[in-house]
Amino acid sequence: MKIRTLILGAGNIGVAIAHLLTGTDDYQVTLGDNNSANLQKIKRKNLKKRVVDADNPKALRAALKDVDVVISACPYHLSIPIAEAARRMNVHYFDMTEDVETTKAIRNLAKKARTVFVPQSGLAPGFISIITYDLTKRFDQLRRVRMRVGALPIFPSNALKYNLTWSTDGLINEYCNPCEVIYDNELREVLPLEGYEQFSLDGITYEAFNTSGGLGTLCDTLRGKVDNLSYKTVRYPGHCELIRFLVNDLNLRERREVFKDVLEHAVPVTTQDVVLVFVAVSGARGKQLIQETYSKKIYHQKINGRELAAIQITTAAGVCAMVDLHREGRLLKAGFVRQEDVGLHDFLENRFGRYYK
Repeated sequence: MKIRTLILGAGNIGVAIAHLLTGTDDYQVTLGDNNSANLQKIKRKNLKKRVVDADNPKALRAALKDVDVVISACPYHLSIPIAEAARRMNVHYFDMTEDVETTKAIRNLAKKARTVFVPQSGLAPGFISIITYDLTKRFDQLRRVRMRVGALPIFPSNALKYNLTWSTDGLINEYCNPCEVIYDNELREVLPLEGYEQFSLDGITYEAFNTSGGLGTLCDTLRGKVDNLSYKTVRYPGHCELIRFLVNDLNLRERREVFKDVLEHAVPVTTQDVVLVFVAVSGARGKQLIQETYSKKIYHQKINGRELAAIQITTAAGVCAMVDLHREGRLLKAGFVRQEDVGLHDFLENRFGRYYK
């Protein structure tokens, strides 16, 4: 029997999720959006389309009436209303949100629920938590965990050395909201765009700096077990300084709609990108201090006849793998599921998770 799945949000990520799921025989997929023109542009065999206003609780409940799974590919501020509707209609809920407060609210909704709630199921948060937690389990005592992730254009051609590759709302959220870290065994909040560093990988120099949300629930999971834990976004050198000018000097942190308008009208979209994942964990194994490192680059590619950006592939594959693992009975049947609850082997052996291999 096919899993009746509703994807809300017909942006780049929502379309990529629909593309992956309709490439199997296990899902009956409907793509919902409040803009009928967006839906009409999408041509995909075995894909149903439906106009759904996610801001309207009544419309949401109606859309979830005959659904087993809902995946939110909407801006993060719509995640809670969608999750509330899923709870009320006993529908399994998945999303890719990076917003910390949103995830906390969804975690509360999941208490005593009869269905699963699996937020943060993308790249970062998402897969980065799975690989990091797997590395930490190889140590007797943890000292330092560093998580670095970036979605970068292969051909940077502007002063920002950046192209838009995913949700502008999510990008701004990461650049403007406080960031969780563990520093000297204490859970703390630090400022975004701080903690600047440079490193080289494969002969290319990158910069990295604090951004919000990439740690997912790992601060809670590893609290009391690790001395230092941090997550930073990776960009080409020079990007951070210009973003600081926009966010801090021009105070666009307080005018996010203006910030969004500037980015979307001045920074081109590209599908020619690369996703960089880098994790370094140090600690003790026996009496020896050692470090284990994971490094991976994932490039844009054609899947089932459609060219997808690397950030589309990694984000969509992350949530599709979690939905698929739930279908296979490898997740909890109900309640809140953390990304690190999933074993790395199970994830990478999944037909969607394999895109990370």
